[in-house]
Amino acid sequence: MNYRHKYHAGNFADVLKHAVLTRIVCYLKRKEKAFRVIDTHAGSGLYLLSAQEAEKTGEWKDGIGRLLTGKLPDAAQLLLEPYLHVVRSLNPGERLEHYPGSPKLVRDLLRKQDRLSAIELHPDDCATLRSLFEGDFQTRIIALDGWLALGAHVPPKEKRGLVLVDPPFEKDGEFDRIVDGLARAYRRWAGGTYCVWYPIKASSQIAAFHSKMQALGISRILCAELNVLDSTKAGSLAGSGLVIINPPFTLFRELETLLPALDACLSRSPQGGFRLFWIGDDH
Repeated sequence: MNYRHKYHAGNFADVLKHAVLTRIVCYLKRKEKAFRVIDTHAGSGLYLLSAQEAEKTGEWKDGIGRLLTGKLPDAAQLLLEPYLHVVRSLNPGERLEHYPGSPKLVRDLLRKQDRLSAIELHPDDCATLRSLFEGDFQTRIIALDGWLALGAHVPPKEKRGLVLVDPPFEKDGEFDRIVDGLARAYRRWAGGTYCVWYPIKASSQIAAFHSKMQALGISRILCAELNVLDSTKAGSLAGSGLVIINPPFTLFRELETLLPALDACLSRSPQGGFRLFWIGDDH
């Protein structure tokens, strides 16, 4: 599959990813000490929902569109508020026109002492990123293969932070690249938090991926998945998931609140649903 960001901006998978990303960043901000977020596959940073690519799929209407207009339980709404505040700040009018990619969302959440490294290989997207963050000394834009960044850019000098891995899944073997890349990065920086996004299309493929993650021998790996369609039907993007290494201790309980609310708001099939579990027994 080709999961180029601009075709899918604001869809259900973005909602899950960005809700979790926001909760991790909010946790990092609890301590005064600076941290860095490293976004290995950053995309172009900000998306126009009326652009040809987004209009072609219209996926945002069943993602952020539903989330902004739906009725959520108060506890879930409170957890989502920092994320939704960024979205609303980009759309001061009545229409939803812009959606933040991960680097823009993160940057709008950072304090003055925190830093962002946004890494993007695609030349057009990288140029757009540079333009978006021009003159921003807290943000570093790097033209590089994101998989190389997992070895070259950890640990950051701050020694605190998050690595977001959100590959486009344009080539075969992306799940193996995730496992290999995380193993390499973890050896260099075992204390960092790693959040990795993946699509759910074939359940057997996901089970194999989880088994390989477990075989890494890393003690704390949390997995959160949200299916909006029937995942037993091959070929369709039924859902998406996140594996989080070294998650904040608050995240499991927060996701126990968020996932049912997102499922109720975003699901388009009775066969949808969500899962929240630890990979491995030692956590």
